Amino acid sequence: MAGKFALVTGFEPYGGRGVNPSAEVVTRVDGLEIEGARVVGRVLPVSFGALRACVRELMQEIDPALVVSLGLWPGEPTIRLERVALNLADFEIPDNDGLLLYDDVVETAAPSAIEATLPLRAIERALLKAGIPVRLSTSAGTFLCNATLYTFLHTEQAAAGVRCGFVHLPYLPEQVAALLDEMRSKQSVELHQRADLASMSLATMVDAVRIVLAVSLTATT
Repeated sequence: MAGKFALVTGFEPYGGRGVNPSAEVVTRVDGLEIEGARVVGRVLPVSFGALRACVRELMQEIDPALVVSLGLWPGEPTIRLERVALNLADFEIPDNDGLLLYDDVVETAAPSAIEATLPLRAIERALLKAGIPVRLSTSAGTFLCNATLYTFLHTEQAAAGVRCGFVHLPYLPEQVAALLDEMRSKQSVELHQRADLASMSLATMVDAVRIVLAVSLTATT
C-alpha cells in the first residue's frame, strides 16, 4: 500500500453480546482522511490464537504511521486511554474460541510490560476541550484488549517508532437499554446492584476517535 495510513482496530462481538461498539466505530472511521493520513479500519477476532498473527499481518500489509486500537469496557462511563500493556493473559471469560487462560503470557521471552506510545496527555486535553469525558488508565485488563495492545507494541514497527495505543469505549445506549429491559423481565438483580450501565452515543465515540487520531498524528510529544 502506498501513502500514509492510520490503522484503527476494533473487535467483533463477544461474551454473548450482539454488538461491539469498537467495531461500530471502526466501520465509521474507515476511509477517512485525517491530518494527511488515510484511516484503515479493521475488526479483529476475539481469539487469542488468531490475534497475534492478525496483528503482525496488518502491520506488514498496511505499514501504518499510527495504530489506535479500540475495545469495549462494560460499565466504563468515559473514553479511557490506556497507558501500559502487560505481558499477561488471564481471562475471566473464554474468548470466542472457548479458550480460557490463567496466569499465562502474551509473548514468551518478552518484557513484562510495555508503555503505550500515543501522546496521551495531549489527547486528554483535546478531548476535554471538545466536551468529551476522558480519563487515563493504568490497566487495559488481562483479556484480549491488553493482548492486542501488547502485541502491537511488541512489533518491529512499533520498536522503530510507529505510535501505538489503546482506547476503551463504553457501552452504546441501546446496549444499556437492552440490559435494563432484561433486568426488569427477569427481576433477578436490583438496579442499584449493577455497575455496568454507563453508556455513550456512537457519534460521540466516533468524534473522540477522530480527535485521538488527529492529535496522535500531529503532536510532537
